[in-house]
Amino acid sequence: MAKTVSLVLGSGGARGLAHIGVIQWLTENDYEIRSVSGSSIGALIGGIYAAGKLDVYARWVRALERMQVLRLLDLSFSGAGLFKGERIMAVLRELIGEFEIERLPISFTAVATDLESGAEVWLREGRLFDAIRASIATPLIFTPYEHAGRTLLDGGLVNPVPVAPTLADTTELTVAVDLSGRFEAQSPPAVASAPMADANSYAQRIRAFVESLQGPKPPAETTQGMFDIAMASMDTMQSTIARLKLAAYAPNVMIEVPRNACGYIEYWRAEEMIALGRERTRRAFAAAVL
Repeated sequence: MAKTVSLVLGSGGARGLAHIGVIQWLTENDYEIRSVSGSSIGALIGGIYAAGKLDVYARWVRALERMQVLRLLDLSFSGAGLFKGERIMAVLRELIGEFEIERLPISFTAVATDLESGAEVWLREGRLFDAIRASIATPLIFTPYEHAGRTLLDGGLVNPVPVAPTLADTTELTVAVDLSGRFEAQSPPAVASAPMADANSYAQRIRAFVESLQGPKPPAETTQGMFDIAMASMDTMQSTIARLKLAAYAPNVMIEVPRNACGYIEYWRAEEMIALGRERTRRAFAAAVL
């Protein structure tokens, strides 16, 4: 008989594509996921899985090339964030469809942060992609999201690996995925960049920003830019918060993805991130005492 699982999916940008591999490994090995809680990319992947559309999303994201990812970024001129996030959400709504959280076949919680109070907000009802958009509102990257009278930001700011929403579950195991795992000495494989057309003024305007968000490089090769430092600082902050939270609410199985596995928006590396998620899940379960 399949063991029932509460799945907790952490924040961490494109590294979160590893969540797809985690879910694939669990379902292929007779684990029944009955509850999902996620912050940021964890909310996005978890919500799509709860809606029964993960295969659709996985096929789409596997086919993305660098230029296609860049075209999904709609520049914001409000000063509240670099990108509005409207374009990517419209694409996902068309791809996945509209769902109400309370009608999903799997219990789902998206975690966000209240900008004014700093409180952790659990989104468990209403339109799925409204909750996801609130949870992915990473400072500097996406503008804050107005939802139910609150201005919301990325859930990873207060709870990068949100185990707490699953505490009332009656499942047999709690499995958590931390995307801010320890650096690993071996760098990820180099990924060839798709050429950008010089005639494309939009690509030119965001080229410098995107290149600044690439995965870590040896100091001898380049000087870290403003966004490299900002993202590294956020990773450090989230790693510290996650350790504190997990000390209070320890899952039965912890899966760690190294924080240098890929850059924040390198969604064109889906194939290797999914494979990494599967491999790290296999490794974590092999080491777990259940």
